[in-house]
Amino acid sequence: MATKIRLARHGKKGKPFYHVIIADSRSKRDGRYIERIGSYNPNVNPAIIDIDFDKALHWVSVGAQPTDTVRAMLSYKGVLYKNHLLNGVKKGALTEAQVEDKFNTWLAEKDNKIESKKSSLEKAEQKAIADALAAEKAKNDARAKLIQETEAAAIIEEASAATEETPVATEETPAATEETPAATEEKNKD
Repeated sequence: MATKIRLARHGKKGKPFYHVIIADSRSKRDGRYIERIGSYNPNVNPAIIDIDFDKALHWVSVGAQPTDTVRAMLSYKGVLYKNHLLNGVKKGALTEAQVEDKFNTWLAEKDNKIESKKSSLEKAEQKAIADALAAEKAKNDARAKLIQETEAAAIIEEASAATEETPVATEETPAATEETPAATEEKNKD
């Protein structure tokens, strides 16, 4: 029986979630499987890969063939590298202590890369939020300035209209006041 390490799709439409399974190569994608060794969630950044390391190492060492996607995940988690190092022990090229040292060094470097990626993603997200807030503030300031300019222009127009109307009214008012004393004098003469 040819065994494969592959993905079985679960989750709803547009939001896939995969189980990493060991199955006979002839079985259906979501059909019967031998063992479930992990899960894969591609909906988040970075993707969440949860694999039982020891079970995956056992199945790879006994000859189960991973699909391309699962091979990339096993490589990412270090299963294939550990298998490679253990094959070196079988051939006599390495000792168990050397294998553990090399693997732990590789694992530490990998963890640093993952943490740096997570921190860079967080910084990029925070920068995007800050840029959006700055752009929104600039837009609000521009809108407030435009409103102030519009209000100032309206006030100036009202003042100039009032100034134009006031001299006309002022000219009529003195004439009316001049006529009133004259009319008063004429009334007084009579």
